Amino acid sequence: MKYYLLKEVVSYLQENAHNIKLVKRIDNNIIIIEFNNKNKLYFDMSKGKSIVYKRKNTIKAKKDFIAPFDVVLQKRFYNSKIENVELYNDDKIINISVNSSSSYKKQKTILQLEFTGKHTNIIILDENRFILEALRHIDEFSSSRVVKVGIKLDEIPKQDFVPKIEPVDNIEEYLYKVYEDIEEKNIENYKKQKITQVTKKLKKLEKTLLSLPKKEELEIESNKLYEKANLIISNLHNLKPYQKSFITKNYQGEEVEIELEMKMSASTYSNELFKKAKKAKHKALNIKIEKDNLEEKVEFLKRMITNLENSNSIDDMEFLFPKKQKNQTKTKKSQMYESFFFEGYKIMLGTSERENIYLLQNSKASDFWFHLKDRPSSHVIVQNSKKTIPESVIEKAAVICAQFSSDFGGNYSVDFTQRRNVKIQSGANVLYNPYTTINIKI
Repeated sequence: MKYYLLKEVVSYLQENAHNIKLVKRIDNNIIIIEFNNKNKLYFDMSKGKSIVYKRKNTIKAKKDFIAPFDVVLQKRFYNSKIENVELYNDDKIINISVNSSSSYKKQKTILQLEFTGKHTNIIILDENRFILEALRHIDEFSSSRVVKVGIKLDEIPKQDFVPKIEPVDNIEEYLYKVYEDIEEKNIENYKKQKITQVTKKLKKLEKTLLSLPKKEELEIESNKLYEKANLIISNLHNLKPYQKSFITKNYQGEEVEIELEMKMSASTYSNELFKKAKKAKHKALNIKIEKDNLEEKVEFLKRMITNLENSNSIDDMEFLFPKKQKNQTKTKKSQMYESFFFEGYKIMLGTSERENIYLLQNSKASDFWFHLKDRPSSHVIVQNSKKTIPESVIEKAAVICAQFSSDFGGNYSVDFTQRRNVKIQSGANVLYNPYTTINIKI
């Protein structure tokens, strides 16, 4: 971020920030600081592209960060009083000095935000500028300026050029625009990336669906195998060891040649044919279920693509189709529902009758159940252990229910109640009372 903009940010904080109510990391390189009066600023300290911005909607942390840096950050700056905000050494470095009152004594701590290109960093210092913690630790082999806990921080060499200064009418509006520009620039690329990933899964499922054998073909195969096995059994007494084939009449009275398997006896071979015939018959009986399940998954992914196309923010797309963390364990293939996570709540979506039945049968009495009013829809369950859930979670679950139950945008009414009030009639058909209805738009 440019020098003159950081200077405006410092002036803004000097005027508007008197204490820090909350500070925490919400992404690998991003921290949020909530100053007095719910004034939140985001500091993205990514190497080479560090920025400060504001946004109208609060971003949710992607995970709980509990590294030593995060522990010290919370301990030293949570509910602290700001003593001074300055551009340190008149460089691209913001220093926020605070006093935090403990039960024993006051502690002075400095939050040093260094917007210095590839060396961008967040360093927590004591009043004597000894390092308490840092976002990035740097050893003597990586740089002449070492950043390690317990040592005094060396100064960054001052640049010998005069920075360009440009006027900024309203820095607060500018910081909002910084985020809006980033969002607008990234959203189309992000959307293409997500849709490409879902489309890849969709094509794979459609290919599997097309390759499924037909029920009639499996039944014919099963009958042929049964007939061949029975013909071998009925002719066992005439067969000689190592005989390659024999001539007999089939069920229609036609003369046919039956080939035998040379690697096994005729009786063993007939047993193998019976097993294959039984397997083909079983597959024929279940192929419709398998086909229906695949078609429902295909329909779900098509609706996912539609919802991604209609998304207006990266947060919405990340909610619908989150990227896997590097250390994330693989989801079990046998999972009987689609799942989403919002504000710490798990939202489960049934995409077929089978999945809806599973959710109804395996949810707890305290969980919340959602369904479109007076029309067929997916069942949605929000895992919960209390009497109520937040309004934001209710709205999000209702939107998910509508998005994946309809092919068109518009206004929808969604009924919801706790699972204890839902009585299963047959399959996924239910009766429920009491309930509440929420109106949403998708």
